[in-house]
Amino acid sequence: MAILIQKDSAVLVQGITGKEGQKAAAAMLEYGTNVVGGVRPGKAGEVVEGKPVYDTVQDAVAALGQIDVSAIYVPPFAAKQAMMEAIDAGVLQINVIVERIPIQDTAYCLAAAKEKNIQIIGPSSLGYIAPGIGRIGVVGGPKQLADEVFMPGSIGIISRSGGMTNEVSWQIRKAGMGQSTAVHVGGDLLMGTTYVDLLRQFEMDEQTKAVVLFGEHGGSYEFGIVEMIQKKEFTKPLAVYVGGKFANVLPEGMNIGHAGAIVARGQSAEEKSKALAAVGVMIADKYEDLVTRIKPYA
Repeated sequence: MAILIQKDSAVLVQGITGKEGQKAAAAMLEYGTNVVGGVRPGKAGEVVEGKPVYDTVQDAVAALGQIDVSAIYVPPFAAKQAMMEAIDAGVLQINVIVERIPIQDTAYCLAAAKEKNIQIIGPSSLGYIAPGIGRIGVVGGPKQLADEVFMPGSIGIISRSGGMTNEVSWQIRKAGMGQSTAVHVGGDLLMGTTYVDLLRQFEMDEQTKAVVLFGEHGGSYEFGIVEMIQKKEFTKPLAVYVGGKFANVLPEGMNIGHAGAIVARGQSAEEKSKALAAVGVMIADKYEDLVTRIKPYA
């Protein structure tokens, strides 16, 4: 059945009149996603990619009915307002592609969403795709490329890197397997939807037989997986690659790549891999090994 998005999920694009928002709307529509409209203050009445534009999310809900997912494509300074609009309008799932959002704004919105049981994927998330069902954002690129990389199957994909979401999915496809849902969680220090959150959803998904995860040094999110496995909250086969083994030679506190990839004591790739292996997670020494680890369980 896949997770996060279904065929009839009603999707709104906040920032649809901008270059990136329009491109994302077109990409989603091309893949068959049920994009129903967009939002841009002061642009009500316009039409983008054949879909109506509204001044606010609340106006869109009033005109279109329940919105299941909102994809946010606005400048960093407007991200907090955009997220809060969607939260206040009762949109239950929000994908935030925006990078460089002030951390206090992200923290505020994540807390507000949690109070209302609203799921935020991101910030800095290219989106997610359920092959053959729909996609949010631009993960996978143009439809022709997405169709070459993704096909319906039984492997769940979680990645901290947007590019590696596609690459790992392509490795899975080349090995004759398909994906149930592939998710780019985003590279920010604060993750709206964590590895644990997604593993809980994959655990409940009948289509998903096993999961592969591409992580990185920095942050403590992998240690949450250790705890949930110990509590038997996730029981399916899981293969993990933690990138950044070179970081142990760099000064503590250095940021590498993603905002969340900070060299920190106790959060190295080796320490994470060791802790995960101790609870039965299959650890890949190279990301290409994820395929061989998981294939017997597809």
